[in-house]
Amino acid sequence: MTIDRRRFIATAATAGATLGLPVLARAQGAAEPLRLGLLTAKTGPFASGGLDMERGLQAYLAANGQMLGGRRVELIVADTGGVPSTARTKTQELVERERAQVLMGPLAAFEALATDDYMRARKIPVFPVAAAEDMTQRKASPWLFRASSTSAQCAHPLADYCAKKLKYKRMVLVADDIAYGHEMTAGFQRVFEEAGGKVVQKLFPPLTAPDYGTFLAQLSREADAVFLGFAGSNGFRFIRQFNEYGLRGKLALVGGMTALDEAVLRNMGDEALGIVTVNWYSAELANPVNAAFVASFRKAYSYDPGFYAACTHVSASVLDAALAPMKGKAFDKEQLRASLQQTQAMTARGPVKFDSYGNVVGNVYVRKVERKEGRLVNSIIDTYDNVSQFWTYDPKKFLAEPVYSRDWPPARNLVG
Repeated sequence: MTIDRRRFIATAATAGATLGLPVLARAQGAAEPLRLGLLTAKTGPFASGGLDMERGLQAYLAANGQMLGGRRVELIVADTGGVPSTARTKTQELVERERAQVLMGPLAAFEALATDDYMRARKIPVFPVAAAEDMTQRKASPWLFRASSTSAQCAHPLADYCAKKLKYKRMVLVADDIAYGHEMTAGFQRVFEEAGGKVVQKLFPPLTAPDYGTFLAQLSREADAVFLGFAGSNGFRFIRQFNEYGLRGKLALVGGMTALDEAVLRNMGDEALGIVTVNWYSAELANPVNAAFVASFRKAYSYDPGFYAACTHVSASVLDAALAPMKGKAFDKEQLRASLQQTQAMTARGPVKFDSYGNVVGNVYVRKVERKEGRLVNSIIDTYDNVSQFWTYDPKKFLAEPVYSRDWPPARNLVG
């Protein structure tokens, strides 16, 4: 698990076009780039998503002359391996040894929770990929700006869609037995049951479960559909075994924001067709920023960008926009923080702004897996505009309740 230092030196022509070379030279000097640290998982169970995080960020930098806000960028990449203790160690190395001024990542909620107190104490602006709810709720940090979403931010509208549009009445929730899975299913359960549905079963396989047979055997056949709250390649593995057990056509499947990520779809076949998922991003989104991103990413890697690549690409767009008003002045983290609080940016996911807790308010897309030009894609079939982490709830009342978990809100309709 290493740290990879990469220096990006923009040409004089690029710098001049952005700010004017003399201004840049006076303000920060040729040897004073923005030092950007990326905490990602290049080994371990999250490696596929972690590699996409790096690729998404690299795509943005390459398209923008290796600059953000008119500043040259020195990118330092640290591999956490998806291990909380390693994530904390690498965070300290990035800040204390590599002198990183801004951080992106880490990937997993348990990694973010392990590094949160250190980042607060050091007052480091950070753009997490991890979706841990309380990081932008009851324990919000003034230095954290999440441009992706909380665990439940997309699950809320999917539950609404399942109840009101798909007319499901009884559902089973299956998710990884980690904070992300617990929080996502909790948010889904709350909205689905408030809309008149019933969650009749909740199952939490271990993150590294070698086989899902035990859990498939338990699935209630009385349900209308199964919600999948998996990360990484686990959604693909579950669906493959779901079909092997002869359950296709007997229970409908819907997925959370990472269950059928584009990085997973490229390894799937017809078994994925027609499955509805929800996310704040799709490679099929029609906007100029995303069109350029998808084209460059597909050319470089021969597959579409998904959730993990979009997380860092969108975060880079926001950081770029927030740095721009500083006009090449010496880096000031307090000034950057103030700018981020006011930033509204057009990104690959669409328009982005932050609430007062540092979490994104943006569009959420209901998607269906279809085949297009020989590959599987997440086609957009519905849009929920300007979705907050608090859904339609009053923030004060929401925050007075416990954080989403395996046990909150209580599951009152379980059977068997």
